[in-house]
Amino acid sequence: MATTFDVGRVRAGYPALADGHAYLDGAAGTQVPVPVIDAIAAAYRAGIGNTGGAFAASERSDAIESQARRAVADLTGGTPAGVVFGPSMTELTYRMSAALARGWAPGDEIVVSRLDHDANIRPWIQAAARAGAVVRWAEVDTATGELPAAQYAELVGDRTRLVAVTAASNVLGTRPDVAAISAAAHAAGALCYVDGVHATPHVPVDVSALGADFYATSAYKWAGPHIAAVVADPALLETLRPDKLAPSPDEVPARFERGTLPFADLAGVTAAADHLASLAPGDSEAASRRERILASMTAVEEYETGLFARLLNELGAMSHVTLYGKAVRRTPTAFFTVAGLTPREVASRLAAHGVNVWDGDNYAYEVCGVLGLEPDGAVRAGLVHYNDTADVDRLLAGIAEMAG
Repeated sequence: MATTFDVGRVRAGYPALADGHAYLDGAAGTQVPVPVIDAIAAAYRAGIGNTGGAFAASERSDAIESQARRAVADLTGGTPAGVVFGPSMTELTYRMSAALARGWAPGDEIVVSRLDHDANIRPWIQAAARAGAVVRWAEVDTATGELPAAQYAELVGDRTRLVAVTAASNVLGTRPDVAAISAAAHAAGALCYVDGVHATPHVPVDVSALGADFYATSAYKWAGPHIAAVVADPALLETLRPDKLAPSPDEVPARFERGTLPFADLAGVTAAADHLASLAPGDSEAASRRERILASMTAVEEYETGLFARLLNELGAMSHVTLYGKAVRRTPTAFFTVAGLTPREVASRLAAHGVNVWDGDNYAYEVCGVLGLEPDGAVRAGLVHYNDTADVDRLLAGIAEMAG
């Protein structure tokens, strides 16, 4: 299916961009397009109730929930019955780690990586400590920002129960060879938990191709509301018994969803998936949403890669800028420092020029530590599908002014 990418058309759908700021903070959360705003408002206007009731408002919530599971499954290549919703990836990972660790014994092992966001590190370390399990670390090549997959041959063994790894670093952009890492885990009989929060907004996702037993994603990173999901095989979820209230549902995936879901936000999740499917219109109206998402995200990846190359080339030519991360495969995320200025000073000066960037470690605590960037971290400028050359030029002009 042939696709095109018209960034002007895309930008027109985001009301927040009308304020004239260059929103290069998308790695921390994207802005929201009109269809998502309208879907959330429409759910409230129509009237919603808790699920399982005998009245129309409850039935509307049932439908919204079902539609949202199908939407996330289409986005990731998963199964609707394996989509677990929660308030954040961090909260869901804590829930999953607690459930999985019930089967761990003293001397069992887990493998985490220095590259990951702390939300895919600390819950596993803490669960391992309670179970008496051993934590093993996959290390980052500090010169390149790569996470070499070959090291997992030594890290994974007969006692390994779980390997946690990111699909893309939220600061360096590094995209490890998750398929190779998950294959090493599976060869030893271990499970693989993949943090897809930073990868999902930038590339086509196929959980089966990645070998992800669990794939975590957050809708607010891909133009949706602040709600997260973990995608897994329903049969695998059936083997886990999380803590839950006695009268709450026991079926999968509801047994993992504590309390009432935010139904209006779930309507926004479906609208966000539909929006992603429309980013690069193709030549086949008959294509499924899954096919349209894959085509659109392929076009998004190509567009962002070209825009990011310009950003990296220009920043790399500035003698007062130090860039971190040189991975071959990466998302459009620049992590850098400016000589003579703290990251917060750089972010503040850019903000005065209407350029939004983040500073700090962005919860990539371990990798910032091995790079010698704690406690201040660095500056992070992340591109998403609605950024354009004008955004990049404003950033570059602002950084150029900070020389000397």
